[in-house]
Amino acid sequence: MLAMTDKQPPVFDTPLVDSHCHLDLPGFGDELDDIVARAGNAGISHMVTISTHLSKFPGVLAVAERFDNIFCSVGIHPHQAGTEKEVSVEELVELSQHHKVVGIGETGLDFFYEHSPRDIQERQFRTHIHAARETGLPLIVHTRDADTDTIRIMEEEHALGPFPGLIHCFSATQELAERMIAMGFYISFSGIVTFKKADELRDVARVIPAERILVETDSPYLAPIPQRGKRNEPAFTAFTAAKIAEVRGITPSEIAQITTDNFKRVFAKAGAAIDGAAA
Repeated sequence: MLAMTDKQPPVFDTPLVDSHCHLDLPGFGDELDDIVARAGNAGISHMVTISTHLSKFPGVLAVAERFDNIFCSVGIHPHQAGTEKEVSVEELVELSQHHKVVGIGETGLDFFYEHSPRDIQERQFRTHIHAARETGLPLIVHTRDADTDTIRIMEEEHALGPFPGLIHCFSATQELAERMIAMGFYISFSGIVTFKKADELRDVARVIPAERILVETDSPYLAPIPQRGKRNEPAFTAFTAAKIAEVRGITPSEIAQITTDNFKRVFAKAGAAIDGAAA
């Protein structure tokens, strides 16, 4: 069961996880305690705050260290691939040893904005893939207007040896979802799935295997309906999960259980910590 008002997030009685947010950004500022509390009130038990700049990783890690129920990743967003110092596999592996670091990225390709040269984006993407393969931590992939090259790089690298991961904030084609799932990847849906014109994305959410679905906010960006246009926050994961439950014809408790189990499977380091704390 869940409770909902027009503007307040649904309250899940089965825990949800926000698998991708950016809680280190200045927009959250001094409100972080309240934001984490609101997430808990909406049934969001855990969050992963995501690294986009290696130079700002200490701030990301500080958020994760501050809260028992927040983990983090380490990596460089494709937007910053051309301006940040190029990271090595060894650096990523070393930084990932911290007990709060549970993923590699976000990394990938963004050919929509092209804030970084494509060749540097690809080179850094492969570096992150190698780190994910070496550590066993999931690769957190950002891809926009780059399906063909994302598939090419991922399949080339997968042929060299498997690595776990997910496509975050998925908004691409059914083909990309299927090709990634074939490699063992997960598909993470953000508030975009609630948008009125996102029928094709809802079709993807309806048909992909349940055991490959994750939910996220990508906050402070992409607030779901009915909060669209406002600053997003982890509590709003509940709106996205409720929409996916609706399109799949299952209960909110079922989608919460499915996505939380999936999270603990792909983010195995976080899953072990969560289950260990509950024991």
